[in-house]
Amino acid sequence: MQGGQTGTTPPPQSARDGLRTVLRLAAGERSNLAFAAAALLVSALFLYAAPLVPQSVFDLVLGDAAKASGLSRTVVGWLGGVDAVTAELWRPAAVMVACAVLSGAMLHVKTRLAAGAAERVARRTRDRMYDHVQRLPNATLDQLPSGDLVQRCTSDIETMRLFLANQAPEICRAVFMLLIPLPIMAALDWRMALASIVCVPAMLWFTAANFRRMGPSFAAKETAEGRMTTNVTENLTGIRTVRAFGRADHENARFAASSAAFRDADARLFRLYANFWAASDLLCFAQQVIVVGLGAWLLASGSLELGAFFYFLTVVGMFIWPVRMLGRMVVESGKALAAVARLDEILAKPEERDLDPRAAEATPLDARAVHGLSVRFREVRFAYRGGPTVLDEVSFELRAGETLGIVGPSGAGKTTIVQLLLRFHEPDAGVIEVDGLDLRRVPRASIRAAVGTVLQQPFLYSKRLRENIVAAARASEMEQHDIEASAQIACVHDTIASFPEGYDTVVGEKGMTLSGGQRQRVAIARALVSTPRLLVLDDALSAVDAHTETAILDALRTRQRGQSRVIVSHRLSAVMDADRVIVLEDGRITQSGTHDDLVTQPGLYRTLWEIQHASDLEPEAADV
Repeated sequence: MQGGQTGTTPPPQSARDGLRTVLRLAAGERSNLAFAAAALLVSALFLYAAPLVPQSVFDLVLGDAAKASGLSRTVVGWLGGVDAVTAELWRPAAVMVACAVLSGAMLHVKTRLAAGAAERVARRTRDRMYDHVQRLPNATLDQLPSGDLVQRCTSDIETMRLFLANQAPEICRAVFMLLIPLPIMAALDWRMALASIVCVPAMLWFTAANFRRMGPSFAAKETAEGRMTTNVTENLTGIRTVRAFGRADHENARFAASSAAFRDADARLFRLYANFWAASDLLCFAQQVIVVGLGAWLLASGSLELGAFFYFLTVVGMFIWPVRMLGRMVVESGKALAAVARLDEILAKPEERDLDPRAAEATPLDARAVHGLSVRFREVRFAYRGGPTVLDEVSFELRAGETLGIVGPSGAGKTTIVQLLLRFHEPDAGVIEVDGLDLRRVPRASIRAAVGTVLQQPFLYSKRLRENIVAAARASEMEQHDIEASAQIACVHDTIASFPEGYDTVVGEKGMTLSGGQRQRVAIARALVSTPRLLVLDDALSAVDAHTETAILDALRTRQRGQSRVIVSHRLSAVMDADRVIVLEDGRITQSGTHDDLVTQPGLYRTLWEIQHASDLEPEAADV
């Protein structure tokens, strides 16, 4: 797809809105994420407690005890006192090792909790997205390119998972690493404490500025990648058409353009990254130089103890790089917010309503009834979104057990009638009744269970033929004789039996290893296997030869008695024996009657009959 509203960049979300969306998607895992944050806090506490031990020993035990701070005296007191530490210097070492082990253990707990929660959130979101896409109205799906949807359901969800598993915990860790040592540093020396954080405000401001700049760039990159994925998906899907019309060079140029757009979007991000990393590294080194310079001057003047100087050097090195990484994590979170915005854009689209608001209550059909389904259209009008009227005041009736033929030129509205009957769309005006019920009161699942449909372009799964045939029914209820019976009616049993693997033959993607006629007949067998009350063949016999078409229709009449049928066809031989035939032209019914009636009346039907009857005198092409 190249036009329409496809592949657009969703409106940018604020950080607050993005986080709200993430928390909404993470419902049920918030407690695990909170425990992960708590484990990070405990890990940071132990991490900063470790260098406090040698600092206290340096100042109180090995240095001038009179100049030692109260904090140093408290720590040495916890270790057993000056005499105990002097006699047994292994105690401080043991405490440092214990702090390191406990900090590592808490990091392990954090990783397990955060990663597990992120995986579960990602899985639930994938399932929710897939289910939601299944329920979107056809009008919405028509505007969403499949490649872009694949991108959102896979890559964007993975981006969100990485945010929950890695980036969000790292942001929390950087904040803890910055805030926890502040009171300790202030207790040791307020001058050095101020010098240790003098560059931090500049780093935080620079991070926020880059976050605002990079957010739109992340969104543009995601959109460009979605368009490129759509290009690949469309090309692979239509590869035979591309080759048949010699369009390989054109498609290569299309892909090159979308690939170049993705490259350019990525390059813009890398340029912003390069600026960010260079400036943040410069600020980090400047912060360390300030601490070393001031500390050395105070140490030389005798107003700072060696242990305190050691602690400041250690601690600044411990928090300055996480703060610098905080910038990276915050910037990376811009990518996550862009991905979440794309997910939210799809999830916010309304699902198709099973019950029309104009209907009073739902009334399910009896899909297991023996008699056929009756259908009545009364002055139905319909137009696709933003398009011209497709059906205009269409009225007809199909009684239970009868066969209705629908013919007309391409674009006359034949397939639209089928789509309205299956509630793929809702009529703009008029009423559709099934078994005397307003179709708006019939749940979609109920009408679709009662109707067996073979669409214009039958779709087969890349599975065994057996699995394709039972796809429309509960496989557990289907016996082999049921499968073979429906295949015999569809005149495909002998063909399948001739394959080396028989019904266990695996067909290629979309059934491409079968011929067009074979695909249509397998699709007919699939529609018949659940014994539907109404069978709809939407130009489903176009790829079979006249002899096979006659055999299928004869089998339907003799072995599917009582079943209602709607046969949409360009080939009039398929509707010759219908109880009633309607002729559509420009969305209106211009003729109605039996085949014998219509061939005697001037109009489109007789014209088509004369043209096709003359062509029937020529040799027919065999089904390949």
